[in-house]
Amino acid sequence: MQGKVIKVAGPLIVAENMADSKIYDVVRVGELGLVGEIIELRGDKASIQVYEETSGLGPGDIVESTFAPLSVELAPGLIEGIFDGIQRPLDKVYAKYGDRISRGIKVNNLDRDKKWTFKPVKNVGDKVSAGDIIGVVDETAIVSHKIMVPYGVEGELTAIYPGDFTITDTVAKIKTKDGEKELCMLQKWPVRRGRPYKSKITPNEPLITGQRVIDTLFPVAKGGVACVPGPFGSGKTVVQHQLAKWADADIIVYIGCGERGNEMTDVLNEFPALKDPKSGEPLMKRTVLIANTSDMPVAAREASIYTGITISEYFRDMGYNVAIMADSTSRWAEALREMSGRLEEMPGEEGYPAYLSSRLAEFYERAGYVYTLGSGERKGSITAIGAVSPQGGDLSEPVSQATLRIVKVFWGLSASLAYRRHFPAIDWLTSYSLYADRLTPWYEDNVSAEFAKYRLFIATVLQEEAELDEIVRLVGADALSYKDRLTMETARTIREDYLHQNAFNEVDTYTSLSKQHKMLKLIYDFNELGQAALSRGAEYSDIINLPEKEKIGRAKYVPEENISELDDLDITLCSELKALGGESDA
Repeated sequence: MQGKVIKVAGPLIVAENMADSKIYDVVRVGELGLVGEIIELRGDKASIQVYEETSGLGPGDIVESTFAPLSVELAPGLIEGIFDGIQRPLDKVYAKYGDRISRGIKVNNLDRDKKWTFKPVKNVGDKVSAGDIIGVVDETAIVSHKIMVPYGVEGELTAIYPGDFTITDTVAKIKTKDGEKELCMLQKWPVRRGRPYKSKITPNEPLITGQRVIDTLFPVAKGGVACVPGPFGSGKTVVQHQLAKWADADIIVYIGCGERGNEMTDVLNEFPALKDPKSGEPLMKRTVLIANTSDMPVAAREASIYTGITISEYFRDMGYNVAIMADSTSRWAEALREMSGRLEEMPGEEGYPAYLSSRLAEFYERAGYVYTLGSGERKGSITAIGAVSPQGGDLSEPVSQATLRIVKVFWGLSASLAYRRHFPAIDWLTSYSLYADRLTPWYEDNVSAEFAKYRLFIATVLQEEAELDEIVRLVGADALSYKDRLTMETARTIREDYLHQNAFNEVDTYTSLSKQHKMLKLIYDFNELGQAALSRGAEYSDIINLPEKEKIGRAKYVPEENISELDDLDITLCSELKALGGESDA
């Protein structure tokens, strides 16, 4: 049965004769066959959000249902791909239709002609169930794509074929209780339904990012959720790019949701040129990009978030650690607001729909550290990091507040730090991580037993500086004791030499944990031994004018292969400070 359009309101259309369809079914609208999704059913009338420009549509146009939900294709060919919000490959679209995306285009989401070398890891006669890995495909030099038994299938392998196949060719046959089933490398999954897993695990390992302010003060766990809210120009996108470049995840899924096109261009230009620190291969070889920029149809923004998280779940099920960057969830919420207004729903706070919080929670809840389906104890994780762009930097607005209720890490970007050119502009006084205590044992075992002590020291000194700053502003620095002045100097060193990090300097852009630990030790020893020297009667000017003090500031530019120099610097610094103020306290 064909439906007919009775109303068009921007990206929302209403069609009648749609009683056979279900909510979230995909439809084709009009002569061009525009892609849409049913978001509301009332009797035989369906409200459809169209993922393409609807100009030219009018009452009487035909609507055909596919009777299938909006799904993504999951198979080799995802990595290095750049897709739009509903997984259409933009490179294929460009090759076929040019640099302006035509309406009603029909391209396969994944390449049907390319052949991949399938290597079986199971044998004929093996019992298999959903999630079991039956073979692997070397998709890129970094990613080994594991071919899994689809959900709902179990039985005995009756055939498995090594060799070169397209993603739709049969690679295995399974005898199930309903008869023999042929398996190919391609799976489809509805984007709005989370992929199943055995059970969730409490995250206990940090996602190492190489960004000092994050790794030291506000770490995020593998399988954790974080948000980066901040006003315009405070560096949200650069923080997201840095995490995508340097985080020690196996797979990166980057969603440009309603953001500027030039930001996605930066990603496309930079990632192939940058080398993965572990493998030395281009970063693009472990990255999936989803671009739904601000000039693309607004309704597809809503789908882009779900497309990204479903692809992430697929790689998680293989046993990979996945990091997903959503830049930005505010633009996604604006798409929700627009569709809700078109549906004439009762608006909530600031016009956002009443279900904003639950939709955000749905997205972030699909992150986590899990035991995957299949035999054995295979673990995988999704770490979700969402940027929030509150208007005017107002964190009391609904999207920021709804996000903060869900996430456990808050990297609050400050406009005042950004104006002072302090980047990353993460405000150390307002930001927090609820994973920090849980991750302390990992840092103690893998970095240093003193790492937690140094983290507490840094947080304490910065807090003391904020309190002393009030006095300095009222009566000037001369009113402070020498001990307080040294605390202020230490805090300045922490801010300028440790927390400030240049994303565009090839040495400073990434700092390993061992280098972070050595830098922290330098600052800690300078403060502790400096305070001890003061109490022995040493001159304040002698302490802060030590030549080694200046070298602390240059420590961040020491290349990773030369970090043993920092140990030598620490030894010299300690002996110099111990010699000040009379006898040594060694």
